[in-house]
Amino acid sequence: MSANLFDLFLARAPRPDKLAFDAPDGASLTYGELFARAERAARALADCGVEPGDRVAAALDKSPDAIVVALACFTAGAALLPLNPAYSLAEFEYFLADAAPALTLCRPESLGSLRELAARRGLKAIESLGTKREGTFADKLAVAAPGFATIERAPDDLAAILYTSGTTGRAKGAMLTHENLASNAFALVDLWRFTSGDALIHALPVFHTHGLFVAVNVALIAGATMIFQPRFDADAIVAALPRATALMGVPTYYARLIDHPGLTREATARMRLFVSGSAPLTAETHRRWREKTGHAILERYGMTETGMIASNPCDGERRPGAVGFPLPGVSLRVADPESGAMRAPGEVGVVEVKGPNVFKGYWRMPEKTAAEFRPDGYFVTGDLGLVDVDGYLHIVGRAKDLVISGGFNVYPKEVENEIDAIPGVAESAVIGVPHPDLGEGVAALVVREKGASLDEPTILAALEGRLAKYKRPKRVLFIDALPRNAMGKVEKAALREAHKGIYGG
Repeated sequence: MSANLFDLFLARAPRPDKLAFDAPDGASLTYGELFARAERAARALADCGVEPGDRVAAALDKSPDAIVVALACFTAGAALLPLNPAYSLAEFEYFLADAAPALTLCRPESLGSLRELAARRGLKAIESLGTKREGTFADKLAVAAPGFATIERAPDDLAAILYTSGTTGRAKGAMLTHENLASNAFALVDLWRFTSGDALIHALPVFHTHGLFVAVNVALIAGATMIFQPRFDADAIVAALPRATALMGVPTYYARLIDHPGLTREATARMRLFVSGSAPLTAETHRRWREKTGHAILERYGMTETGMIASNPCDGERRPGAVGFPLPGVSLRVADPESGAMRAPGEVGVVEVKGPNVFKGYWRMPEKTAAEFRPDGYFVTGDLGLVDVDGYLHIVGRAKDLVISGGFNVYPKEVENEIDAIPGVAESAVIGVPHPDLGEGVAALVVREKGASLDEPTILAALEGRLAKYKRPKRVLFIDALPRNAMGKVEKAALREAHKGIYGG
């Protein structure tokens, strides 16, 4: 029997006229329309030369058709490569050269520049798809033959590659299988009690695992309706609350919604679940949310390589500052980072996990893959945590210098590489410091070359077009020298402490 994720969605589908996407501007789709359109899109992929096992890059703005493309990739046996459409051309060049997709889909306005890039690098087909069903791929989809026989896939076959950067600055492609995605979706549907009666407010981006493979897959497996919003908009979310039952978001969403005058107990009376992830939620946000709505936010923990790992319970205490218990089927331990010896309850160590949710490895990086797994198969997350006496997991820090700003991962080395290339910069250090809205704000500490007259606007202007907006520092500060330890390593903890108040956090 095929393990293709698309077949699993079909098998669990509600009646064809049930609304799958409740979307603005006439973009709503019933389940029948969604699956029929996905099959036509799979035919269009095949017409573009995509074969089973190929990669398809999708750098698309959020719309129901972005999800249609994802489903079409599963159906056609291709591996989806979702990319942030806001990436710079230099960033696209790396991803496309590394993944070598058979087809790249992009915004209509990006088609010319990406086709020039493709010609320069010898890449394959580039087509466009917009949010209003415009673009060259939209035209192909419109004339594609209906129906498509789903390509059989084994549990270990690739369903997607999601890139996640490392401290070296080189992005790594996490290879996710059909079993990885299916096992996680089924576990979350059961754990979070999703049914076809649910209506999920979907305001997350769809180019990373939270919005794409948690929110969408859970809703489709449950046969629920998604109130599909193109971006985070506090007014739109508050307006949707009376007809919704669930919301998935990042801490920034909840921090902004708390101050909305429309967020009341009356407005949230029909809601049963508020889920938060991608970054830690503050105790103050927990407290204020419960005071205003009467609901306790459910925090969970996951990462690109594993999907969701742990979650606070639906029933029982949702403990602020904790991310709950391992998902069913997931084995979790806290170990000494060097020896791998198990830590006792309450002791901090590196979080390691094993289960059907754990990825297959990094694309074309076998040595890196081997280095991230223990001999007994546990994946080393790099996050530091502890398990308390009641069994709740607490994430207390990050072994690496990852910054999570507004729910997006920012890897300092990547930003530092771009800053250091600016004429007049001797060296730089990028850190995350408390930010009242974003959780963490990106900040850069720069040492000028002797005689250089660089200022903050010059640095920020130089980074435009080189990095996506969320990666760019909100502040650039100049210092005489970076603090270093005896081994010459920059002491970023000291920098974070010294500059922790620059955003008023």
